[in-house]
Amino acid sequence: MKFLRDIFDKVKPNFEKGGKYEKLYYPFEAFETLMFTPKTTAPQKGAHIRDAVDLKRLMMTVIVALVPCLIFGIWNTGHQHFIAIGEEADFMTKFLFGSKYVLPIVVVSYASGLGVEFLFAIFRKHPVNEGFLVTGMLIPLIMPATIPLWQVAVATIFSVVMVKEVFGGTGMNILNPALTARAFLYFAYPSQISGDVWTVLGDNAQTVEGYSGATALSIAYESGTGENTSNLIQAYGSFWQPDMFSIKSMFIGTIPGSIGETSTLMVLIGAVILLATGVGSWRIMLSMVLGVAAMAIGLNIIGANEYMNLPFYYHFVIGGLAFAIVFMATDPVSAAQTFAGKWIYGFLAGVLTVIIRVLNPAYPEGVMLAILLMNVFAPLIDFYVVDANKKRRLKRATV
Repeated sequence: MKFLRDIFDKVKPNFEKGGKYEKLYYPFEAFETLMFTPKTTAPQKGAHIRDAVDLKRLMMTVIVALVPCLIFGIWNTGHQHFIAIGEEADFMTKFLFGSKYVLPIVVVSYASGLGVEFLFAIFRKHPVNEGFLVTGMLIPLIMPATIPLWQVAVATIFSVVMVKEVFGGTGMNILNPALTARAFLYFAYPSQISGDVWTVLGDNAQTVEGYSGATALSIAYESGTGENTSNLIQAYGSFWQPDMFSIKSMFIGTIPGSIGETSTLMVLIGAVILLATGVGSWRIMLSMVLGVAAMAIGLNIIGANEYMNLPFYYHFVIGGLAFAIVFMATDPVSAAQTFAGKWIYGFLAGVLTVIIRVLNPAYPEGVMLAILLMNVFAPLIDFYVVDANKKRRLKRATV
């Protein structure tokens, strides 16, 4: 690392005031502080908060938690391809095939988003916001591997500009930037992010007879025709791949879907990392799980159609619900901030997710809209929680 430190020290004068690249100081500073601890820190004496974790390290912890989903998503992209064309392939062949499609999406997401961040940092003359380190990874993981790269760039730029920068940058956004990027594509270019777009077939590839790229969520929606939903899901696709949509397959994640959302197992590994490091909010995760379970069981009791009768645990292994609970709902900026507010926020997000999934035929995946809607209400929830707390304290003070 000393070699790298020497390089930074050698070129740094060019980026400081009066240097040849003075205007590029903040992009340079972003890379320097990403690699090394800033030389200017809080003094040893005085009422300062000292912690080894700063915003960059916090963001890096989330990225580490996302790595299992990314690696599995790359492999599963290749796995779904070879299932679709009816060929056998080993682990590395599937992984390399998936890498060809997934890694360019990651690169485009970071390049377009950080490009916007650097431009705003240069013109506004402020340090580069670290928040995009996580957003740049989340956006590819909630996209299908077939998504056109130019759409990834457009959605990312839209998200960074309209959701973050117009409100002041990292820490000021009302909505979750990654979910907003997906919502933008969902409404602007629906044919590339919905329907049978979840499997990369490749050029001139022929699928096996009867193959369908449908997801478990879309199959569940089709159960409105009257057939038992859980039986329909488990039976679907078994003639081209045994146990294609069994509970085990859906939990492990060997099913079609967005790159990083299919594996509940990988999401749980990420959740353990976030909870062990204190980065993720267990209150939001648990309350959202309870909200989903309560609403799903409530619909089971009503039982007006077969989709309502779907066992509650199916909701956690189909679609992107598990991923959203761990990585989206817990966004420390757009979620509720108070302890009581986090319980309310998470529970209502879970309830809304099931309502939109089961009762709204236009949007089979309800978790995206549910979290974005709750993002809007999060400040209001916190306001009433704080207001109620103030009233209780005032009441005690006047007794």
